[in-house]
Amino acid sequence: MWQALGAVLRRDLRLAARQGGDWLNPLSFFVMVITLFPLAINTTPPKLAAMAGGVVWIAALLSVLLSMDSLFRQDYDDGSLEQLVLSPSPLPVIVLAKVVAHWLQTGACLTLLSPVAALLLNLPGEAMGTLFLTLLLGTPTLSLISSIGAALTVSLRRGGVLVPLLSLPLHIPVIIFATAAVQASMAGLPAEGYLAILAAFLVLALTLAPLAVAAALRLATGG
Repeated sequence: MWQALGAVLRRDLRLAARQGGDWLNPLSFFVMVITLFPLAINTTPPKLAAMAGGVVWIAALLSVLLSMDSLFRQDYDDGSLEQLVLSPSPLPVIVLAKVVAHWLQTGACLTLLSPVAALLLNLPGEAMGTLFLTLLLGTPTLSLISSIGAALTVSLRRGGVLVPLLSLPLHIPVIIFATAAVQASMAGLPAEGYLAILAAFLVLALTLAPLAVAAALRLATGG
């Protein structure tokens, strides 16, 4: 099981390194949204800081959704997805490896960029650490949830349009508690409760999402 997870993870990361534009697009989109938002609205620094957590999280969500259609699409087009489904290794483990590789390309990079985004949006220093932790806990959940939509639409032409529609309602609780944690930190209140809920969401997604994705991929490939 661990050998299969490591092999798929290394394979996807190598493919991403060869196709740099695919994983740079979400990061470029994230940076552009964060950069242009203060220029698009005429507001005072305190009001901008009050919106910073929500802006960063919406930009992160859209960046993740932007890249989700390619999670299984290339493997489906070249036939390697059928080989993965038929392999003796557990399919949920293979799915988890692919989602982890996707998160390393998108969510992890977005998390590392969050201090820069916080500075651009005038977020107070005491809330920067909380924003970083919310992204660290929440972006893997976004990738896991979005992978369900990507698996359900992998056999459809232009299925990438449907991925946000299918997965967006499931992202709402993550957005609510993540932004609430940042707001609590800005107000000087403890944010540990919100972070614990985000961690619980992550554990739940790690448990259920690979199973749901594996079932959807079997239906898509006839396996």
